[in-house]
Amino acid sequence: MLFLLLSVVCSVTVGVIFKLSRHYDANPKQIVAFNYATAILLCYFFFEPNFADETVVFPWQLYILLGILLPTIFLVLAKSIQQVGIVKTDAAQRLSLFIPILAAWLLFGESFSVFKVSALVIAFPALLCILNKPNQDQNSQWIYPAIVLVGFGAIDILFKQVALNTTLPYTTSLFVVFAISLTIMVGVLLYQIGIQKQKFVFKNILFGIGVGLFNFGNILFYLKAHQEFAQNPSTVFAGMNMGVIVLGSLVGVLAFKEKLSKLNYVGLLAAITAIVLIVLSQQS
Repeated sequence: MLFLLLSVVCSVTVGVIFKLSRHYDANPKQIVAFNYATAILLCYFFFEPNFADETVVFPWQLYILLGILLPTIFLVLAKSIQQVGIVKTDAAQRLSLFIPILAAWLLFGESFSVFKVSALVIAFPALLCILNKPNQDQNSQWIYPAIVLVGFGAIDILFKQVALNTTLPYTTSLFVVFAISLTIMVGVLLYQIGIQKQKFVFKNILFGIGVGLFNFGNILFYLKAHQEFAQNPSTVFAGMNMGVIVLGSLVGVLAFKEKLSKLNYVGLLAAITAIVLIVLSQQS
């Protein structure tokens, strides 16, 4: 259970760092770039990716799509945290799990149980309640958590396709995807510094290393939690998603004084209920 708790804490801490970075006028693109540089180094030392087997075919199309999507959605995630807060962004990210569920139904013809249908019926009104803002002047900001929802859902689908390649360790694929993401972000930084004449600031490196450490920690501890609960993966699934929503809400409200309406709290409770129903659907 310790690994699961550590994974939840790492996930929420990434949001906290992005939230804090706004007060220091940090550059999100530089932060995301150094996040991937840090994650690649940790991935290399902890997972020891193996590229020696020449018979393995790498799914480059999936890698490239993920390499583009990951930094793009990560930047939107940072913007969403800054604009609407940790609570709503974390909830939107966790509710993204319903995108691959919908894809399985619409694209792959997977049969649906009562639990799954009920979860979907609850999840989307829950999201509307979570994103509802008392002050109507800022309604346009709902677009950031909405992109987070769809983006992480698409990333989940692509990573599931990568995981189907049983001849290649998942951690090796992760290393390659991180390398592509870093390459893209280096290109973005060169454009910013060379063309837009933006300054390279040391504090962004520190924020980036922090994000990279906790981002990698989230992945590492999540994989270890699945190893620990190998006979009951739904425990990890439920614990991770509900844990992030609950802890993210507590941090957002208590530490950063994010204001939530009664409707927002109803949405958070409904989101947790929907996750429970998905877990029940996996056990039935």
